[in-house]
Amino acid sequence: MRKLAWVLLVIFVFAIPWEYSLDLGIPLGNAARIAGLLVLLAAIPSVFQARCMRIPGTMQWLVLALYLWLCCTYFWTIDGLATLTKMRGNFQELMIVWLVWEFAETPFDLKILLRAFIAGSWVLAILTLANFTSPQAIVEGQYRFAAYGQDPNDVARFLDLAFPFAGLLVGCERRWLPRLLAVGYLPLGLVAVLLTASRGGFVAALLALAGTIIILFRGHAKTAIGASFALPAVAGALWLAVPAETFARLATIPTQLRSLDLNQRVNIWSAGWHAFVHAPVLGTGAGTFTAAAHLSPIDTAHNTALSLSVSGGLCALFLATIILALAVRSVAAMRNHVRLAFAVALLVWSITTIVASVEESRTTWFLFAVIALTARLSRESPAQLEASFTADSRAPVASYKGVNNLAEV
Repeated sequence: MRKLAWVLLVIFVFAIPWEYSLDLGIPLGNAARIAGLLVLLAAIPSVFQARCMRIPGTMQWLVLALYLWLCCTYFWTIDGLATLTKMRGNFQELMIVWLVWEFAETPFDLKILLRAFIAGSWVLAILTLANFTSPQAIVEGQYRFAAYGQDPNDVARFLDLAFPFAGLLVGCERRWLPRLLAVGYLPLGLVAVLLTASRGGFVAALLALAGTIIILFRGHAKTAIGASFALPAVAGALWLAVPAETFARLATIPTQLRSLDLNQRVNIWSAGWHAFVHAPVLGTGAGTFTAAAHLSPIDTAHNTALSLSVSGGLCALFLATIILALAVRSVAAMRNHVRLAFAVALLVWSITTIVASVEESRTTWFLFAVIALTARLSRESPAQLEASFTADSRAPVASYKGVNNLAEV
């Protein structure tokens, strides 16, 4: 049963980037939700069957505390139905922090999870390219493209997060298929991000790619040098293939920054601030940002800190800040290429929080989950972790399903 739970967890991670492109409607929901429920159906019995579970780390306790606090906001929420809906959604999103901690046990398991996320990002990028080449997009003269069911800004954000992970795996994969998965994602992901015409996503992509290039030069210089020679050809192909209107939108980034408008986000932030000052400590209830700020239900806070502050008050913001600080500390304790890759990923994520509400995204909690896992592996098996993610590794480290740090149920 534990092995089944692990396989379903890998499938769950694979489905996260493109989850909204496959939605079966009520009561099943999207692909990641279905996969997550299947993981739980296998995970809970496996824990009871083994009569033991891994002792939660600080990250797991903090995430649980944040979830319980958001649940408590139901007692004073201004919209009970919205809070109940958000409580269910938050559980589905935050549970990945426990699932990864419980069922991933070795550096090779970590590598499998990163492969699964990159493979899912491949699917998202391909679906975005499919939208770009669709007859409907051609007829309508679209200049922003995204996978079916997805928002262009979200697509760019999901794709950006996979760049440093792909760069990390390029230098340590020896089998041709996993290596192709990592190497091929870099140009494919860049093309897909450009097609979204997401200004925030493009800025984050530049940062992610810069960090990825550093990872490649430090870990696999030959690959990085070869890629640099291919850049002019890739740039020329993009110039010819991507619509001029897409580049025109991206070219407005300096204007948006100078105007301090950020596509009307400043107005939303102002409304959110006024909602926050009315309930600064406890908040107005999980999932109530638009109601508290008197905005359209289809709007979002477009800022993670503000969204948490309005919904859960300073208490929720405090817990989230501690979680982030712990993640930064965990990354700082890592070594070499692994530390650099996760530092880039965390920095890219941090930038997106400024213009997007990402506390409700599974990609956010997957990132924190693998950071916590990697920090644990850095303490428990540093030599294996080093061997698994360096250019000298000749074969994957065997996965050992042991019982260290397990507690009886």
